[in-house]
Amino acid sequence: MGKLLQAGAMAPDFSGSVTPDQKLTLSDFKGRRVILAFYPADWSPVCGDQMSLYNLVLPEFRKHGAALIGISVDGAWCHQAYAKANQLHFPLIADFHPKGAIATLFGAFRDDEGVADRALFVLDETQHVVWNYLSPIAVNPGADGILDALERMPNLETSDV
Repeated sequence: MGKLLQAGAMAPDFSGSVTPDQKLTLSDFKGRRVILAFYPADWSPVCGDQMSLYNLVLPEFRKHGAALIGISVDGAWCHQAYAKANQLHFPLIADFHPKGAIATLFGAFRDDEGVADRALFVLDETQHVVWNYLSPIAVNPGADGILDALERMPNLETSDV
């Protein structure tokens, strides 16, 4: 486990698979707010609760002009099945190979366990970190911190969303 990328830092660009044949890159979201939700594994009870909650709160995130991206070390096929089973409406990136490379960039990889920390980041339109949070691995961090961070950000013009 490293030190989380702190507020004010530029988020490193990354690319990862969202399906077995499609990749998503952070720079695809330049000009938009982004929530990065790192989590240990699909199908675990706490992760399931967390991702299901974010799916329910997704309209609130979008009202603040923010896109949500889930990231774990599970593979693209696993993510695809998990997203379908839970009817998730946001992308899940497979930080599968090299394992944990994206999480490591953000200081959110548990090298001794081979999984991502349960870490949250809110990025502004310039892809700078404005807020982060490291939750205990067995605790669902909820959405309040994310919403508070988004509410503290300057209002966006509706044409920018």
